[in-house]
Amino acid sequence: MSVPLVVEINKLWSVFRAEGIATVIHQDLDLQIAQGELLSIVGGSGSGKTVLLRQMLGLEKPARGSVRVLGHPAAELGRAGAASRVGMLFQHGALFSAFTVLENIAFPLRELGTLPAGLVRDVAMVKLQMVGLDARHAHKMPADLSGGMVKRVALARALVMDPPLLLLDEPTAGLDPDSADAFCALLQSLHRELGLTVVMVTHDLDTIFELSTRVAVVADKHVVLDAPPHVVVGFEHPFVQDFFRGGRGQRAQALLHLPPQAM
Repeated sequence: MSVPLVVEINKLWSVFRAEGIATVIHQDLDLQIAQGELLSIVGGSGSGKTVLLRQMLGLEKPARGSVRVLGHPAAELGRAGAASRVGMLFQHGALFSAFTVLENIAFPLRELGTLPAGLVRDVAMVKLQMVGLDARHAHKMPADLSGGMVKRVALARALVMDPPLLLLDEPTAGLDPDSADAFCALLQSLHRELGLTVVMVTHDLDTIFELSTRVAVVADKHVVLDAPPHVVVGFEHPFVQDFFRGGRGQRAQALLHLPPQAM
């Protein structure tokens, strides 16, 4: 039996216009993501990786082509009542500075306005503990948190509605190596235990090799390859050679005991 598709992107064109000049970011881009995958999107600066996440969230409308998420056109997720089924972890956490940790986590549930305040608080506390933080952190302010804790609180907020799809923008950016490793271990555990489908934009090679079931390489305005990491590193393309087969890529592969690629 085939695995259901969670994201279907077909012949996508992303075009931005400023002062009468049109800039094409994506041209005839195709990408399909199956239920349960953990897909990393990589590409050079300006290749439109984060734009793809915004397309999946319905925040950007395709100039041409289609983006379907969980069976709905992405732009209609809110109207279809499915917006709560997509969780988003922004690059720097994007916590509300005037809210406590628990208030930040509970915010999406409170916005629904359909649940008693006590139940909202209880659910938020469960999510806090799910990401490895205990109750003593619930009433702290974001300014009092370490970078790793900010990421965990933001992750708890992204998961508070129990979405089957989780989008991550540079989830380990700004973390020291130990915190990044711990956060990767948490993501791996949640991906497995909750049956999540995860789409992640990242430049971190250790994170890519550690977590990804598949890697989509965005270059030349489309996806030039999507395949498991060990296949991608052997693909002949200038970006792949620079990104995966340079010094940093070789070191990341060696640490994870992956077979070295010919240079």
